[in-house]
Amino acid sequence: MLSYQHAYHAGNLADVHKHAVLAAALSYLTRKDKPLSYLETHAGRGLYDLSGAEAQRTGEAAQGIARALAALPGDSPYLAALRLVRARHGPTAYPGSPLIAQALLRPCDRMHLAELHPAEHAALGATLAGTTARIWHQNGFDLAQSLCPPDPRRGLMLVDPSWEVKSDYATLPGFLARIGRKWNVGVLMLWYPLLRDAPHASMLAALEAAFPEALRHEVGFPPAREGHRMIGSGLFVVNPPWALAEAAAGVAALIDRITAR
Repeated sequence: MLSYQHAYHAGNLADVHKHAVLAAALSYLTRKDKPLSYLETHAGRGLYDLSGAEAQRTGEAAQGIARALAALPGDSPYLAALRLVRARHGPTAYPGSPLIAQALLRPCDRMHLAELHPAEHAALGATLAGTTARIWHQNGFDLAQSLCPPDPRRGLMLVDPSWEVKSDYATLPGFLARIGRKWNVGVLMLWYPLLRDAPHASMLAALEAAFPEALRHEVGFPPAREGHRMIGSGLFVVNPPWALAEAAAGVAALIDRITAR
């Protein structure tokens, strides 16, 4: 349960998909002159070094963000966040979702980040020291239940588990349904991997039954290496902001271009 280390996968094609769509959603939400809440249930360490041994070992960032950087449009919110983080932390830095959110949120907005892994929680705290982010060493599902509906009520919650706990596929629909009832105006964004044996299929059927107007967006891509199970990335978004489907389609087109090389 606490063994997953995202440093091996930071900046991969799934991150490009997830983070580009997240950045587009936050960019839209922050256009309105009203504060918002940003919540994460599985925040990770927030900042990764793509020159580190972990990233170099898998080569996934080389297939993902290294190719995407040259192809991202100049007005991309994801690109803006990447540039800001690298200006602060160096040219090989890669932001996890907490730092992407921090780059795009405003002083009036509130951030709540849950991370249960002790080392990842400590690293996240060090990275965001001196900021207004609230960092919780707590099960993210429990934190979301206790905080929702948050103050301010406008906002977005990212649910991005490692999927090492196989029961997550069965429990996520009920969890999101409960949060959706408590926080009916919140944008709820769930990321899931597309694996060869499709363990997400029954979960998605339950989610689509509970949230028939949600946005389901998936991209496929070649496995990172021979025998790798992940062949794509999926997002399920409850209460998607206006034009998010169009932004997600642009991200899919970008991934198609960089994987066709």
